[in-house]
Amino acid sequence: MNKNERFVITINRELGSGGRTVGEKLAEKLNVRFYDKAIIRGLEKKYNLSVEEIEHLKGRSHSWWAEFLRSFVLAEKVSNTMYYELNPGDEPDVLTTDDMFETEREILQGIVADESCVIAGRTGFALMADHPNHLSILIQAPMEQRIERVMKKQMLTREAAQKVIKKVDQMRENYVKTYAKTSRYDTRNYDLVISMGGHTEDEVVDLILKYIG
Repeated sequence: MNKNERFVITINRELGSGGRTVGEKLAEKLNVRFYDKAIIRGLEKKYNLSVEEIEHLKGRSHSWWAEFLRSFVLAEKVSNTMYYELNPGDEPDVLTTDDMFETEREILQGIVADESCVIAGRTGFALMADHPNHLSILIQAPMEQRIERVMKKQMLTREAAQKVIKKVDQMRENYVKTYAKTSRYDTRNYDLVISMGGHTEDEVVDLILKYIG
């Protein structure tokens, strides 16, 4: 990946691994925006975006995403505080419809056509597979570390945290199998596979930056 040209970094991560925080910190270090599922869903909901509406925007401008930001987002960057409406680290207990997936894909394609960015999401690695300047990362962590983090972040008992992790792991795997036709655990989908075991988020960010060069 060449950071001096327009690029996209996709991060797939296990719940409780700290991968989302790594993504945010990495984006900050690279001075680009960070996007995840919650932000994209927030954009869909806040501005009632659909495939049809995006097609209308694309018809008005070749760089429809930049125009969309100028028109609707009166801030220097898309911030989590503006759009983060979901429970941190979790997904809503609903099935993603084909229409929702297509809308999210259109939004992501608009983003990467207009700017460099870091995307944390379950199928980002597949959606961006043909991008000429793409780095794909999987971030994992030992189960005990994941349990402790989820307990702390969501104020859950150990038993409840284990149940949440098991549920979200299955949801994410089902999602990837449905829409990317592969397993999220297939390491062939990634350029880097990183274990958070014994490492801080900042250490992992530094590792990724060294890899990029």
